[in-house]
Amino acid sequence: MALDRLIEAIAKKQNPTVAGLDPKLDYIPGDIKEKAFRQYGKTLDGAAAAILEFNKGIIDALCPIVPAVKPQCAYYEMYGWQGMKALHDTIEYAREKGLFVITDGKRNDIGSTMQAYAAAHLGKTEVAGETAAAFGGDALTVNGYLGSDGILPLLDVCRAEDKGIFVLVKTSNRSSDEIQNQALEGGEPLYETMGQYCEEWGEALPGKYGYSGVGAVVGATWPAQLGELRGMLSKTFFLVPGYGAQGGGAEDVAPAFEQNGLGAVVNASRSILCAWQKQNTAPEDYAKAAAKEAETMRDAILTKIGRIRL
Repeated sequence: MALDRLIEAIAKKQNPTVAGLDPKLDYIPGDIKEKAFRQYGKTLDGAAAAILEFNKGIIDALCPIVPAVKPQCAYYEMYGWQGMKALHDTIEYAREKGLFVITDGKRNDIGSTMQAYAAAHLGKTEVAGETAAAFGGDALTVNGYLGSDGILPLLDVCRAEDKGIFVLVKTSNRSSDEIQNQALEGGEPLYETMGQYCEEWGEALPGKYGYSGVGAVVGATWPAQLGELRGMLSKTFFLVPGYGAQGGGAEDVAPAFEQNGLGAVVNASRSILCAWQKQNTAPEDYAKAAAKEAETMRDAILTKIGRIRL
């Protein structure tokens, strides 16, 4: 099961974090952009080329440190098909370097349309009797608020292709409580019900470390809810966004973990990608600055949760 591979990588590197690859052109050193623009012009092609070179530098620096990366589709889609090719090439490069790839697409649809999303990001696409992987990520973030019709089409693909999903449960944004905290007839908040569905859906994808292939997205900005859900959802592995630039810290994410230091992987994006700017590092050392920030994040979390044991 795909999340077993993520858990094993977390334990091997003693690092329960994932680096978000959400690059804006403002994050990229000027020499990388200038090189791309000289070759392709100030065009979508030029932007995509700069993003890919930047990502490769980040991946090279981080692959000994982090177990996983998480490219967010929107930062690539905004550059058209050229950006989507950069997404494909980023995923391919990260996997070649041994990293687990969580594609952050938050896909949300039903039936055959969700099957198409599953084929695109987790499975294979058939072309006149031949099959090929379109993007080839290891896991995909999905929105389950359309109900089972939007989740069940993914599970067969996950089982056949050894992939996983992370379902939005309690997201890190401040306005999430407008919807996700609404009380249902029994008095429980909506996000708890979504979490329980993750447990049910996950029964179809059991894992050898006690966690299924159906994970949950629970934000670092809600430490009380992290602890509450960790206590309720014993078989659901968490993807925890909101660390760093969104305000979450090591103490906030600690409730997501159980006694063996397992149970979650914590994401940081801007704080890692923009570390060279924050640290006033020379632009050519942007990747070294990212590695230093990733190590600092790892060490801070391990101080709170202790050694990770399978």
